[in-house]
Parts: sequence; C-alpha cells; structure tokens
Amino acid sequence: MAKKTILCLDDERTILTSLKGQLKRNFGSEYGYEFAESPDEALDLIEELVDEDIEILLIVSDWLMPEMKGDEFLIKVHEKFPKIVKVMLTGQADNEAVARAEKEANLYKCLQKPWTEEELITTIRDGISLL
Repeated sequence: MAKKTILCLDDERTILTSLKGQLKRNFGSEYGYEFAESPDEALDLIEELVDEDIEILLIVSDWLMPEMKGDEFLIKVHEKFPKIVKVMLTGQADNEAVARAEKEANLYKCLQKPWTEEELITTIRDGISLL
C-alpha cells in the first residue's frame, strides 16, 4: 500500500529544506513527503499523487507566493479534496486572508514564521489525528 503523504509548498527552498528536516526528524518513514516551490507545481503534484492512489493527509502551504496566495491555493485544493488537512505557514498573511482560508478552505491552523519545530509537529500530529 502506498504511503500516506504530507505535502509542503513554499516558494523559498530554504523553508522547504527546513520543513523536510523537521518532518523526517519527527516522523521518520511514517509518512511520505512531497515538496513544491509553486502553487502550480503543487497542484500538478496533487493530481499525480491522487492518480497513483497516494493519500495526501495534510498540506503545509506558505501564504505569500508570486503566482497565487496561499489562501487561494488552499481554497482550490479544498474544492477538489475537502478531506486534506490544511495548514498555512506565513509571516505576512493578513487577517482577512486567514479568515477566508478558514471559511472557504477549512483551514486547520495558521502558523507564523518563524515557527518552532515543536509547534509545527504538534500541529501536524493533531491535524492528522482528526482524519
């Protein structure tokens, strides 16, 4: 059976590298991990994973990205895949964007950059436990 997966989206490679290290350190091989540097890349990746019958449990998405804001991305994902748990990671999202994502994408939690590893892992663990 394919591994259940966590997807991380951020336009900064250093953030993705940090997320990857924290996830692997805390969850090891319990989950699969996928990383995307743009919303379009993430949407393509989601379709590929779904086609391969790989379940995406949770998405951690940046908010401020050049092509599309994180709230818009998460709303798009939610429209097609409402069961995926959605977490926004941001240093700059305004309250309206967070409220919109909560209402229209069922946003589970918004973490502020810089986040702590404990905060991230607890959020992911708690979010996945809701499934």
